[in-house]
Amino acid sequence: MIELVAFLGNYGPEYANTRHNAAWLFEESLPWASRLNWSDKYKSKFSSADYEQFVTWLPEGTSVPSSYPKKLYFMKPLTYMNLSGEAIGEASRFFKIPPENVLIVHDEIELPIGTVSLKWSGGLGGHNGLRSAKSVLGTADFWRLRFGVGKPKDGNVAEYVLGSFSPDERIILSQVFAQAAVLFGKVLTSRDPQRLVPEWGKKKCMA
Repeated sequence: MIELVAFLGNYGPEYANTRHNAAWLFEESLPWASRLNWSDKYKSKFSSADYEQFVTWLPEGTSVPSSYPKKLYFMKPLTYMNLSGEAIGEASRFFKIPPENVLIVHDEIELPIGTVSLKWSGGLGGHNGLRSAKSVLGTADFWRLRFGVGKPKDGNVAEYVLGSFSPDERIILSQVFAQAAVLFGKVLTSRDPQRLVPEWGKKKCMA
């Protein structure tokens, strides 16, 4: 069951609307985002919530497993994308959270914009944040929630992911984020997120 969620991105106003910060934009869009109290810990902006309290933030009637962790932990690493694993590793070691109970939320150039994907383990798709996490955790066996941002036409990936979303892309993202918030709640209240993969393994979320 998920205990630690890491939203990957780059710290600083110059990165706020960039494709590499899709996960941070998603976190900010969550209906209950204002309930999280962030502090600087574990090389990140860090927050936690009592699990029973967290469930009350979700839509009425949300199914809750018979057993669950006492707390959920949320983090936005401040190490910049390429060293995200340092923050994830520090928090997971301190709270003794195994990699399989970690969910990493990130942008994904291998998916078109308008797509959200829940994935377990597997390849890293050239994503430096995931590569750092694998290096520190010692395994790629962790969960990922991926937001498609599309590929650059000119092949310059670094410049592309550090570029800003267009106004039209932000409209698409708002549609994706609204549906992904539902998925996110289901993932965090499921003892076996694998059961969600058939529907959410690669889902187009545009209206």
